[in-house]
Amino acid sequence: MTLIEEIRLPNGLVAEIWDDSRMIAADTTTVVVVVKIPVTLKEEYFEDPADCRKTAKVFGSPIVYEYRNERSFVAAGEREALFDEFLVSFKKDVLPYVSKDHFPRRFVLSKYQEMIKDPWKHPDRG
Repeated sequence: MTLIEEIRLPNGLVAEIWDDSRMIAADTTTVVVVVKIPVTLKEEYFEDPADCRKTAKVFGSPIVYEYRNERSFVAAGEREALFDEFLVSFKKDVLPYVSKDHFPRRFVLSKYQEMIKDPWKHPDRG
């Protein structure tokens, strides 16, 4: 993966734009845009500090929000245009949401709820 850009968000987070595209054959590629946004766990997000510690044990800190857009079997000459299209789509549709002040707290709490709902998928790493 190649880091393409970092976008500093108004809520203090940083969105990392990665290119994970790869050649399939001499004239065909898979185009992949990956956006990673590390979100630090904070006790203030939780009603009970023990929930924060448990979440940190399962997911670590920071928890990384990941957005991915991928298309296979793209003509090699169209790779750059499609990558740019994916990036424009992310910036138009997703970036405004992840930039909101409430995003870090809601994302962390959604991971906590995911852990509670499906504990067998998220074993305690501690």
